[in-house]
Amino acid sequence: MKTESINILLIEDEEYDIRRVKNTLHPHRDEFTIADIVKDGTSAVERVQARPDFYDIIIMDFQIAGGLHGESLIKKIKEINSTIQIIVITKMTINQTDFDFANSLMEAGAFWYGTKYPGDIEEYIYQPTDFVLSIQNAYERRKLELERNKTQSKLDRRVKEILEEKRIIGDSKPMTELLTQVDKVGHTNASVLIYGESGTGKELVATNLHYNSPRRYENFVTVNCGSIPADLIESELFGYEKGAFTGADRAKEGLFEHADGGTIFLDEIAELPLKAQTKLLRVLQEGEIDKIGRKKVHTVDVRVIAATNRRLEALIEDKAFREDLFYRLNVLQIEVPALRELGADICILAEYFMKKFSKDMGMTPMQLSEDVRKVLCDYHWPGNVRELQNVIQRLLLIYDDEITTADVRAVLGVHGNGEKAENFRALFDPEEIKPLRDIESEFRAEYVGFVREHADTDAEAARKLGLAPPNYHRMCKDLGR
Repeated sequence: MKTESINILLIEDEEYDIRRVKNTLHPHRDEFTIADIVKDGTSAVERVQARPDFYDIIIMDFQIAGGLHGESLIKKIKEINSTIQIIVITKMTINQTDFDFANSLMEAGAFWYGTKYPGDIEEYIYQPTDFVLSIQNAYERRKLELERNKTQSKLDRRVKEILEEKRIIGDSKPMTELLTQVDKVGHTNASVLIYGESGTGKELVATNLHYNSPRRYENFVTVNCGSIPADLIESELFGYEKGAFTGADRAKEGLFEHADGGTIFLDEIAELPLKAQTKLLRVLQEGEIDKIGRKKVHTVDVRVIAATNRRLEALIEDKAFREDLFYRLNVLQIEVPALRELGADICILAEYFMKKFSKDMGMTPMQLSEDVRKVLCDYHWPGNVRELQNVIQRLLLIYDDEITTADVRAVLGVHGNGEKAENFRALFDPEEIKPLRDIESEFRAEYVGFVREHADTDAEAARKLGLAPPNYHRMCKDLGR
């Protein structure tokens, strides 16, 4: 039963050779269709340009009449549609082991070639079985290439969507310089160390570096080194073998193996324990993973991007960070500017988040007046972009019609001069005196929430509050945070 027909364009200037090709393919007429016949290279190119997706196979005489023939004609057709498969037949007396001739055809883009002679010159192409099989194989190759191109197009669209969703916004000089760095550094394969205050968007920069790199189609794995307990981080990053310790009833793939071929982003790299730093250094130097209980060498090809809001040079002096690892990570360095340094970009970002969050909430974006914009630009933004996002979300949730300067100051917790309110008595209501424990509980909840907004990780928040991690997590649970 006929399911599909292979459309063929025949390029041949000799009538008896056209007849021989037709006779050879006639027994397979349900499978092959000679859709068009042309006698010169220029006409062939015009046909392909007019119907670039129609022809599956081109059968062409190598010595076609006219100025466009041979390898030049093959290349021209391939420029129009690279998935069209080209089979060359020639009346030249050639040795089938003439590798130079064969290579020149393959390099130009031909799929197969064969001679017309010797043989029954009146009836069939020489080696008819090979000729027919080459057409069938060429068609299968075309289908594979079409499917690959389809998959590639989907990947390209997905990468484009991610870059649009994660684009770096701003027109200020610091942001323009940052974008230039990202574009330049992204195309390399070198390790990158990103410095920046909490909330500035270091992960956003790392995402753009990956999806602008040759590794864009591979995995992008994000790891927050401060959020993984020290006794688990080695197994999480590098994995372990079956039987490596009690309870290891199966092997575990580490995050570096998951990122193989792609990029791993190690956020808060300063929190990485020294033992894990040693293993990370081995990955960077040798491309080898030191798995717990390893029985063989595991190699990976991973680009490492690290980020921190602490100066690693100071940690090196305190023996808390390996100097050799620092140099391996710090091949290229990017500084992400603080939000307060961006001037008018603060309002550009505010309007961007206003539209984004309004769309997410099914709301109509509210306009920001010039007075409101001034309050936003004058504020010092200790929590950077993360704080700005939080403020915009709160404004959208709290206020319905319009946003005033008083509304913004209330959400920011600032007086008219832009400074944080420090007179706590102004917040008390003399008509409603609360028990001390209730005030303490409210203050602890608000303050813990404030610190968490201005910390990248729970580990960092606990450190800022001067609490041990278990006590911090217990307090958050008690406060409902």
